[in-house]
Amino acid sequence: MKQGIHPEYRQVVFMDSSTGKKFLAGSTMNSKETTDFEGTDYPLIRVEISSDSHPFYTGKQKFAQADGRIDRFNKKYGLANK
Repeated sequence: MKQGIHPEYRQVVFMDSSTGKKFLAGSTMNSKETTDFEGTDYPLIRVEISSDSHPFYTGKQKFAQADGRIDRFNKKYGLANK
């Protein structure tokens, strides 16, 4: 591996903006913000969505209808299946 061409890999704290939950992970991302996490200062990266707020992981996912286009049309206009 060549020296000096790779970004610095370090521990950073990711914070979910919608829930406020923080978790520690390794990353090469840079940040000017820092935060205290379990007694140590780490760079802080804010994310809009994480496993703490994503509908798939929270169980609040809405499933699309499995009906086809013709069935939806018939339901919408009250037509009986012939």
